[in-house]
Amino acid sequence: MDDPNAMTGSDAGSASIAGEMRCTCAALRRTARRMTQIYDDALKPTGLKLTQYSLLATLAQAGDPSITDLAERMMMDRTTLTRNLRPLQSAGWVRLGKGEDKRSRMVVLTAEGEWALESARPIWRQAEKSIREKLGPDGGRQLRRLLADTSDAIAMG
Repeated sequence: MDDPNAMTGSDAGSASIAGEMRCTCAALRRTARRMTQIYDDALKPTGLKLTQYSLLATLAQAGDPSITDLAERMMMDRTTLTRNLRPLQSAGWVRLGKGEDKRSRMVVLTAEGEWALESARPIWRQAEKSIREKLGPDGGRQLRRLLADTSDAIAMG
């Protein structure tokens, strides 16, 4: 039996997009992609993408973490982290060193990596300032708080 309320054609496509926006994850990922585009566009002259900048900044704060520790800090799996580290290694910005035991390796921010990070930091700050201005006086702070609370609430384990 046919559903008399079923949509076809462009109406169905519009409903599908509207339905996706009711999906919390889809809405978050869509916004994250747009934010990432803004930072990537700003960082383009530095040769860094936002993901790379974030890795370098996290490394600068963490010292010389193991791959496992860095993956946990970045909330990524080790395979994704290793793939994201490859271009940074090729650029000479990070290197892998021996860890505490034979099975572990640590990630080291090189002097060149520190220079790349420090060169990009003012550009990142300007992009961050622009986003905060668009979100309003308390919008950025509220968004970061909501995201941190959400991350804590849905944490695995």
